[in-house]
Amino acid sequence: MLHFGTATITVHAVDALKNQRCRPCRGEDAPLGEAAARKLLAQVPQWSMEKDAAAIARAFTFKNYLRTMAFANAVAYIAQQEDHHPQMTLTYRACEVRWTTHAVGGLSENDFICAAKVDALLG
Repeated sequence: MLHFGTATITVHAVDALKNQRCRPCRGEDAPLGEAAARKLLAQVPQWSMEKDAAAIARAFTFKNYLRTMAFANAVAYIAQQEDHHPQMTLTYRACEVRWTTHAVGGLSENDFICAAKVDALLG
């Protein structure tokens, strides 16, 4: 919560995630444990975590190919800005985005930061 005189604004967790920046990961960094990953997943509830807690994914659908490609390009822009790149599968009216951190062999906070930024594209 933020307090401004008599006004109080509640900052949602996803807002906190989307405002963070990805940090470089090194090979000796450990992936997030399942409990830590589930806490972060709660902040991006439309994403699903793979059974082995190695990645998160979400499918997006659009009215047509042009909107699908515009979304994919916006995700690519986020990925480039954060230097953290997802796997994307594109079809005519759908895009599946899958985040994992190869350097740690599983999930890192970077995956959830980028998921929150992608969610923010759609309002």
